Amino acid sequence: MSSSASPAPPVSGGIHPLVDALAQRIRQRWSELPELEPLAIDPELEAICGSLDGEDLFIRNEVHRCRGLRKLHLETARLGAGLQILHCVFFPDPRYDLPVFGADIVAGRGVVSAAIVDLSPVTEQLPAPIEAALAARDVGPFAQRRELPAWGSIFSRHVLFVRPADAEEEQAFIEQVDTFLAVLAAAVAAAQPQAPDDPATVMRLEGQLRYCKQQKQNDKTRRVLEKAFNPIWADRYIEELLFDDPVAP
Repeated sequence: MSSSASPAPPVSGGIHPLVDALAQRIRQRWSELPELEPLAIDPELEAICGSLDGEDLFIRNEVHRCRGLRKLHLETARLGAGLQILHCVFFPDPRYDLPVFGADIVAGRGVVSAAIVDLSPVTEQLPAPIEAALAARDVGPFAQRRELPAWGSIFSRHVLFVRPADAEEEQAFIEQVDTFLAVLAAAVAAAQPQAPDDPATVMRLEGQLRYCKQQKQNDKTRRVLEKAFNPIWADRYIEELLFDDPVAP
């Protein structure tokens, strides 16, 4: 077991096709967002290597921001020749009436065990245009739906959580993620900022804090990071990078 994180080479080679294809689609979509720019990240958190159960663990993080979104985070990880993970979250600037975008894939040895995507509200409901656009989309046939975790109350009613059965369903999942991203991009383009002390801004800030708090209840993520590195490093990674609390505008 590794006791600390150290720089890692890029996560490439041996990546499940769905992980690689979705990462490329996400990068393509965020490149179209207004005023996109890289977000500063500690080099120790950008490319990381560790060890878990005798296998090498590699993690690569890409972080940006744009008008309306305070942080766009894409994480790709590989454990040995088996487990591969994609984790992506776009956090909104609380001044804008925008949801949190999230997508995750867990794959291992040719099988995708979990794939999830959502635009999660930070208030009681999604903005009306987003709600309407998601309600109108064609979800498509996914044979194996998965049950949300106990802390999953943060997700919208449109959340898609599946175990893709074959390559066709994997491609269908990519298209679903693309639809969610297109809906968000349209909302970003139309959104106008409100004052930092506007009651709506304060409400959205509090809602995003709740979102981050709920995500931090995912003990599986914490246990893996603690085992691969150490508890102090795991806390830092979760608190500073994965689900950092938004700062009041």
